[in-house]
Amino acid sequence: MALQEGAARRPVSPESTRAGDARFGERPLAQTVAAAGAMRRLSSLLVSLEHPHPSVDTMLAKFAEWERELSALAPKDNAPRIGELPDDPRRVYLNHATDIGAYNPCFPEYRFDDLDADKATGRINFPLVYEGPPGLVHGGFLGVFFDCVIQHHNCVTGLSGKTRSLGVTFRRPTPVLTELRFDIARSQIERGIISTARLLLDDEVLCTGEVNTLASPPEKLAGFQFGKRRKESDNEQPERLG
Repeated sequence: MALQEGAARRPVSPESTRAGDARFGERPLAQTVAAAGAMRRLSSLLVSLEHPHPSVDTMLAKFAEWERELSALAPKDNAPRIGELPDDPRRVYLNHATDIGAYNPCFPEYRFDDLDADKATGRINFPLVYEGPPGLVHGGFLGVFFDCVIQHHNCVTGLSGKTRSLGVTFRRPTPVLTELRFDIARSQIERGIISTARLLLDDEVLCTGEVNTLASPPEKLAGFQFGKRRKESDNEQPERLG
């Protein structure tokens, strides 16, 4: 049965699919987004180096310095900030419903081109850091990719919920460093949603992912009241290094 909500097809810009809704957590800092992209690119360069290089030694020394500085600013409690407590020592929880890869380099980045309640299309190009077999994407990252884009689709269009099952079928090897496209078909079942996504090179299907989730209305999508990011003046120490 096709979903009834939002049946009209509409184009979606990348910005409009980046949910800033507090139900899902806080937006990442612009610095965090920029750093994630840089770390992903740098990691791809590192795994392709033929020999040691002095720049890497310099980088490692700076990493140690930056880690010490940021550790002094980090929350003392790494539990997510759920609810509001006086002088809450827990960390702010970032939005994990959409575009996790935008701020976390461990997750792949992708782009939606078109999205409505029961279908969506988009593109992805896996960088070298996601390589498994020579020249090919590691299968585990393909599972992560399907989970991300399907739940992103669900959360943006309204009905979503916890994942019941995720299945990936591999049909052809998936290359890294290649422009690929994906599509998603979504339908409602009893007390849930079934989404089937395909990853394609031109018109050839490389793999498919099927996700079965609960179906909850928007007001019940998140069972938590996430603590908001505090103003910089409210912190004992500034967020930015100075």
